[in-house]
Formats: sequence, structure tokens, C-alpha cells
Amino acid sequence: MSFTGTARTGFEVPLGAETEVGGDEDGFRPMELLLTGLAGCTAMDVISILRKKRQEVTAFEVKVDAPRAAEHPKVFLRATIEYHVTGRSVDEAAVQRAIELTSTRYCPAQAMFGKVFPIELKYYIYEDDGEPRLVTSGDFPPALG
Repeated sequence: MSFTGTARTGFEVPLGAETEVGGDEDGFRPMELLLTGLAGCTAMDVISILRKKRQEVTAFEVKVDAPRAAEHPKVFLRATIEYHVTGRSVDEAAVQRAIELTSTRYCPAQAMFGKVFPIELKYYIYEDDGEPRLVTSGDFPPALG
């Protein structure tokens, strides 16, 4: 129950399983790897767009939460992607535009998964003035109201 996934580029990633199914707890679960790919795909787009928009980002994190069905094949039911952007005077409109572009144009993982289950997008912007503090947060697209 331990494998090594090898990409065309030659990079490797360990794959493993839980002890209760005969694994050694020694690598990514395949379903974890799918979410890691989704997070990485959209993260690379968003940070690239924010850099092009000359936003002073000092830290950036993307978190994905995706509950699974209780019964086999235990597919993902939905996902929430959270973008945590820390920087100096980061423009909320720039963050929203970056999220819009990754979700509608650039990230193939998000486009593919979005055809299978709903994806909720949230962002959090922190001001980096020694001790990062939350200055704004929201959903994308913004709620009408």
C-alpha cells in the first residue's frame, strides 16, 4: 500500500494508505493529492496575477476543505477554497480579480472539479505591519445585496 508517483518531469511523490487498510501512513493519500493539486493550481495563478498587479504580498496561503461522502466511492461533495493574502496595502479589488481570473480562465483543476461539485471561494487579506492583522475578508463572487 506504498507507492511512488512519478511525473513526466521526473519529480516523485510518495503515496500511502492508513494502517487500518494495510498501509504504513507513509505518503499522501491519493484524494489528498487531488486537493493539493487544486490548491497549487489556483495558488500559482493568484500569486502570479497579484505580482503583475504590483501588490506587495509578504505571505500567501491557500487552504482547501472538501468533505467527502460517507459511502464508497467517498467522492468529494463540495469544496471551499480560502485565499489568505498578507502584505502591505494589498488592494481588495486586485485580490478579487485574481480569484476571478483563476476560477474562470486559468486554473484547469478548478475548471474540471467545478463541473463535478460546487466550489466556494473565500479570501482573507491581512496587513503586514509587524503582527499580521485581518483587514478584510469576503466571498467570490461578492454577495449581491
